[in-house]
Amino acid sequence: MRQKVITAIQNKHFLSLAGNGIMSFLGMITAAVIYRYLPLAEAGKWIFFTSTLVLVDTFRSGFITTAFIKFYAGAPDERTAEIAGSTWFIGIVITLVFILINIPLLLFTNHIKDEGFSLFLNWFGLAYICSLPAFMTTCVLQGEQRFDRMLYVRAINQGGFITFVVGLVIAHKLSLHTVLYAYLTANFITSAYTLIRGWSRITSFNKRSRLGILEMYNFGKYSVGTTLSSNMFGTSDTYIINFMLGPAALAVYNLGQSLMQLVEIPLRSFAATGMPMLSAAFNKDNRDEVIYTMKKFAGMLTVILVPAVIVAVLMANFAIALIGGGKYVHTEAANVFRLFMTFALLYPADRFFALTLDVIHRPQVNFYKVLVMLAANITFDFIGIYIFGNVYGIAITTVVPTLIAVSIGFWALNKYQKFSFLDVYAVGWKETKNLITFALKKNNKAL
Repeated sequence: MRQKVITAIQNKHFLSLAGNGIMSFLGMITAAVIYRYLPLAEAGKWIFFTSTLVLVDTFRSGFITTAFIKFYAGAPDERTAEIAGSTWFIGIVITLVFILINIPLLLFTNHIKDEGFSLFLNWFGLAYICSLPAFMTTCVLQGEQRFDRMLYVRAINQGGFITFVVGLVIAHKLSLHTVLYAYLTANFITSAYTLIRGWSRITSFNKRSRLGILEMYNFGKYSVGTTLSSNMFGTSDTYIINFMLGPAALAVYNLGQSLMQLVEIPLRSFAATGMPMLSAAFNKDNRDEVIYTMKKFAGMLTVILVPAVIVAVLMANFAIALIGGGKYVHTEAANVFRLFMTFALLYPADRFFALTLDVIHRPQVNFYKVLVMLAANITFDFIGIYIFGNVYGIAITTVVPTLIAVSIGFWALNKYQKFSFLDVYAVGWKETKNLITFALKKNNKAL
């Protein structure tokens, strides 16, 4: 029995899920502390800062992550060293370019009235540098499927941040700027740890090659557009709410949206383990297996989400009070959460349609798709605010770009291999039942 437990814990799927789960759980605790101890407006400014930082950082992560895993996973040692070195070169170049852009903008910070944006301009460069080694390490570890080490890295980063934040609360020193210092310190410590342990493969920098850099660039120029445009959905919502409804409304909206980590945990975990399986099927030129694997992951995740959505809708008020405290109970936050959880039933299909398009070398479809989605998102945001005059206008219209994403993904994948959309859920239901039956039989044998 003990050996079975150890084997289960060492399973890459479990480790991936645990890593994402721990990070999201600690992130929710950190958010709860910030929401409870910062005034609504200050919390909104912090959200604006982090949203803008994530948007800019997406250029680096979007350019590198998918391309790195594609060329690195399963390659010979000499090839992995070449890709790691070439990726470090690209990562450093992107970081330096953004810092050079940021430096002259510092001259205008005194003329910017929005404190969240001013905070970003003042501290973005340091944050970008501090996070580079940790980011590169996560790429390497995912490519090597070392989810055990990724668990350590994520725990140090998020665990360090919440430790500092709680310490500030105890010392009665929590403010917008001290939260920022805690964030920078946690990223610096995480990056230093990865460099000391040698997990980032920075020593492969000398193994870089012109060919390796060009390979990464030619794939990354599409994946970065997809990732950047995709992340601009949330950021465009943040900007529109911040400048049209104010930072307090942004805090309310973001609290309802932040609980969506409950959905993102399994989505990210299964995407991390599903991509190598999809790639393996594609490399064998087995189209049926590619589509079946996609349907299995998307369908099973949807089936698993159904009871979670029901519970979330019924317990939304409790969840909002638990995370945000009493000042958010009578706001729109709970209903925003309900709306997002309902729409989340489409997220597995959207995520795995997009992931499969990357695997079958159709990243340009994802790129053009997200451009259409972004345009629809911004358009319907303004329409929603005009009609409702509050954050409901943003939340309700979020379903429009999601429907567009699923429709385009389904259409593009049908050009690769014909399949029925409803079959995604039929396969998911069948695979879920098989998994439950297998688990019950295994448990009965153990007893």
